[in-house]
Amino acid sequence: MRIPAHSVCTAIRDDIVAGVYERGGRLTEELLARRYGVSRVPVREALRTLEAEGFVVTRRHAGACVAEPTEHEAADLLEMRLLLEPLGAARAAQRRTEAHLKVLRGLVRLGQERARRGNSDDLRSLGGWFHETLAQASGSQALTSTLTQLRHKIAWMYTVEAPVSPADSWAEHGVIVDAVARGDGERARAVTALHTERSTAAHRLRFPGAAERANGVRTSQHPVNMSGLRH
Repeated sequence: MRIPAHSVCTAIRDDIVAGVYERGGRLTEELLARRYGVSRVPVREALRTLEAEGFVVTRRHAGACVAEPTEHEAADLLEMRLLLEPLGAARAAQRRTEAHLKVLRGLVRLGQERARRGNSDDLRSLGGWFHETLAQASGSQALTSTLTQLRHKIAWMYTVEAPVSPADSWAEHGVIVDAVARGDGERARAVTALHTERSTAAHRLRFPGAAERANGVRTSQHPVNMSGLRH
């Protein structure tokens, strides 16, 4: 049975994000095919896709290698997310379905419950699912795909400090869903912008020595007061 190239692409991307392959390291078709138990054809296709996404570069005399993003490029990703997450929420307020709302509300309830119990092990995964669903609710495949790629790259380049108060973070998720449910695009945009700015401040570059030089992202280092936006 032929393994689809997109499945191989996902596996390689996940391993790059997890640090299995070092930045700048070679990615040979033969070794990748052996690792994932496929032929070289889907591997070749997957590497083309990953190159288009920015995870892989092709170098003369070396072939495919894991990309080595600069601090400036990493900072750009957070800037882009600061712009696109609020846009996605505003679109979701106009285009969401009842199914989207049901999933979003369920994730908020689960996240708030886990936060109250102090069970933070899976809060990050729940947060990822929340933002993925919110993007899907925008009704824009292009926007959803772009935000998904951004999340993958940000997870690769940054570590994220756990929020001081996970309950407050999930309360903000609830505020976003309330705005989306009411169809209030401007409010959804505003509260998502504040939430995204707050979470951006918790990101730290993985690359040694890079954090001190990465000053390209304009974010607030202070907790965001959402109280004025909850009415």
